Amino acid sequence: MDHELNEEQLQDLYAWIDQIPLSRPKKHITRDFSDGVMAAEVVKHFFPKIVELHNYSPANSTQQKMSNWSILNRKVFSKLDFDVGEERIKKIALRTAGVIEPVLFSLREKIDLKLEQVTENTLVCVCVCVCVCVSAGVKPKALERDVTEMDPALRLMLQEKERAVMTLQETVEILQMKVNRLEHLVHLKDVRIGDLTRHLDSYKAQARPGRP
Repeated sequence: MDHELNEEQLQDLYAWIDQIPLSRPKKHITRDFSDGVMAAEVVKHFFPKIVELHNYSPANSTQQKMSNWSILNRKVFSKLDFDVGEERIKKIALRTAGVIEPVLFSLREKIDLKLEQVTENTLVCVCVCVCVCVSAGVKPKALERDVTEMDPALRLMLQEKERAVMTLQETVEILQMKVNRLEHLVHLKDVRIGDLTRHLDSYKAQARPGRP
């Protein structure tokens, strides 16, 4: 949270926030996130069960803004192994430029880490369920229902990862086709070089002095 973000990191952060449905239009990040409400909504988007939005009131007063952030620290961020210091909270509440971005960037890292942990645990449970279903002869519909009832944010993450894997597979296939094409061209080039070499050897033999 203490390091200044470069332009690429800032644009990546803004794009990430734009993908999250929030209760208020995102116009000025320093002002929009000053009271902590939208920060709570960000976490709720990924982990609905750990955030109760009624605990956070839209505020103009610095005191109420800091109270919202303190509640976030205690009730929500602690579950993500994340904490925003009191001095930094005060700067956020006062809309100090350049303070909220590193906080949101670090929060995103904690959210991603937690999602990975949840995903790993879920995959282990799914594998166990598969083994149990197979051994017990249970139809896969029950397993499909478990996936359907999965946390929406987690399900979205799994879908995004699946799409990423498919994209990578397509890229690999395209690259493999290009490699095959290049290997074919190299082979044709080698054949052509061989033909030219034989013609050259034949020409040299014919042009050799003393040849009848």
